Amino acid sequence: MENVSTVGLDLAKHVFQAHGADKEGAVVFRKKLRRSQVLPFFEALPPCTVAMEACSGSHYWGREIGKLGHLVKLIAPGYVKPFVKRQKNDVSDAEAISEAAQRPTMRFVAVKSEGAQAAAIVFRTRDLLVRQRTQTINALRGHLTEFGMIIAKGPQHVSKLIAIVEDPVSGLPEAARMILAFLVEQLRSLDERITKLDKEIARRAKEDEVVQRLMTIPGVGVLTATALTALAPSAATFKRGRDFAAWLGLTPLQRSTGGKERLGRTSRMGERTLRRLLIIGASAVASWSVRRGAPAGSWLDRILYRKPPMLVRVALANKIARTAWALLAKGGIYRAPIMAA
Repeated sequence: MENVSTVGLDLAKHVFQAHGADKEGAVVFRKKLRRSQVLPFFEALPPCTVAMEACSGSHYWGREIGKLGHLVKLIAPGYVKPFVKRQKNDVSDAEAISEAAQRPTMRFVAVKSEGAQAAAIVFRTRDLLVRQRTQTINALRGHLTEFGMIIAKGPQHVSKLIAIVEDPVSGLPEAARMILAFLVEQLRSLDERITKLDKEIARRAKEDEVVQRLMTIPGVGVLTATALTALAPSAATFKRGRDFAAWLGLTPLQRSTGGKERLGRTSRMGERTLRRLLIIGASAVASWSVRRGAPAGSWLDRILYRKPPMLVRVALANKIARTAWALLAKGGIYRAPIMAA
């Protein structure tokens, strides 16, 4: 195995598949490994490139294998799929990972540190709790509709839902009231937990100088700024802000051919949480500009009344993302009028 140059490792819970290749791409070995055998196996190998798909557990294995002197490269699964030959199985997957890693134009995912992964957990947890809260509200509204009690959508109307359940003379059958009280109790518990997470995020924001600088961008608040530092890879990973916006999925899909440019819907690739937060922030800026007016002659002023509202919001989120990359890569704060360029 002295001539091995690249190893493709197909990750799993218990049984891993390794595919070793030399500099010319010829097969050196194909080996099945139990979980307990992975680190001893790579410890015995001479330093080489170890490639894996970016998935659950890949950052952990990337850190551990990197400590043994190997160069670890993570590849997005979508970039590996074209290299799978005919039937899909562990052996073919490992070979495809090895071949993809040897392509000179391949793009790789940076291995995250334990600290970066730990910082992201607060946002993953908050997203889960917010989804559960939305499900609970919708369930409560749906059940009340069955008894002819119609309440408008929106968080500002949740108190009306709770009032109907808790009012003994609202006309709700007692058997239903007892069960719906469980949903009300769950809703309050979720609100309490989300509030605690918001306080934790605000505490982190006060202690982070980078977060404070990002918050100078219009549309970037505490939550978005903290999420950018926790969820986004290093700014050095991207050559320009346009690449960062594309990674977030804020660019249109292309179906161009024959010299004709055809652009489709937003790609929605990349980090979902950051994309959603940036679009929410852009929506707030656009709504404020509609009411108060954007600076005369600014980029936002030029497109605000010529393009559909959602297109304006996504385009503004793209611009905010590119501005955030510039601040992360070059330092400083945002000083220009609202999206003036």
